[in-house]
Amino acid sequence: MELSGKIVQILEKQTGEGKNGTWEKQDYVLEIPGQYPKKVCFNIWGAKIGQFNIQNGEFINIGIDLESREYNGRWYTDVKAWKVERPGAPAAGSGSPAQATVGGDPFANTGQMDDPFASNSGSSDGADDLPF
Repeated sequence: MELSGKIVQILEKQTGEGKNGTWEKQDYVLEIPGQYPKKVCFNIWGAKIGQFNIQNGEFINIGIDLESREYNGRWYTDVKAWKVERPGAPAAGSGSPAQATVGGDPFANTGQMDDPFASNSGSSDGADDLPF
């Protein structure tokens, strides 16, 4: 599953000791744009924290896995990011890591103020915005 939005909060890094050694986890809050913006708290584990180098205020696309588990009769859900991409950054296979910072709001001035994923049927030039 993939989500796109703006990082609005970076929570304090958590560390601990487990049966497999030391672990670290970082939580982030992503705001998904729309008429009614939604916020999703997701986490990144281990070395990927530094590799992804997520900054507050930047726009990103993330690949996530959802997982729920039961403990003492209650259910807990994790949203774990396994991929982070920055719009406009070079592709990962282009020889440079995809850690470029975003230079602005990818949803600004698109004519889709409330829903960036809505159809652009009101385009005046008649050109199709699809890349295929």
